[in-house]
Amino acid sequence: MSGPTLFRRLGRVDYLATWQRMRAFTDAREADASDEFWLCEHPPVYTLGQVGRREHLHDAGDTPVVETDRGGQITWHGPGQLVVYVLVDLRRAGFGIRELVVRLEQAVIALLASHGVEAIGRRDAPGVYVDGAKVAALGLRVRRGCTYHGLALNVDCDLGGFAGIDPCGLRGLAVTRTVDLGVEANGHALGEALLEQLARQLAAPAPLAIADQDH
Repeated sequence: MSGPTLFRRLGRVDYLATWQRMRAFTDAREADASDEFWLCEHPPVYTLGQVGRREHLHDAGDTPVVETDRGGQITWHGPGQLVVYVLVDLRRAGFGIRELVVRLEQAVIALLASHGVEAIGRRDAPGVYVDGAKVAALGLRVRRGCTYHGLALNVDCDLGGFAGIDPCGLRGLAVTRTVDLGVEANGHALGEALLEQLARQLAAPAPLAIADQDH
């Protein structure tokens, strides 16, 4: 990648509005536009990817359900979960979507390793797993040669949100959180560390500091 990479810290933001903003950014970006990473969290929401099937949603309760355009099946977002949206020009980066997925997984794996937690990725089910339980989910979309959507890392969220679905379309899949893995760092510290790992894994220049809650 070339040029400064912009890291935006959005705080807690509505999922649908953020998705629309990602699409607008991707449609409007020029060839020399900087890549961006948006760190945020969402109020509770279920999202269905392009291949998501409604039979994997068992009980949404009062939680909104959004049919979105990312890859993957169904997942849950909510407070206590770190979300990083990855707005990268793949043509300029010089690698494809599969390698990007691996690099995103490796950023989370390296983050967890720095806290003494051994994690792995799975080619058949993208994401990051610890002892078979999923701690981070990935889902991306490529449009005009550029990506949006990204990854979600469970920190100290209420895992009950996953009880109403087959996470990522896998019945019986266990999910976990960093707090249950013995990671003492809070969400703020993990978010900053994850951005650093992403910059390293994607061989980005040093990130340009931007004010928090940037809209």
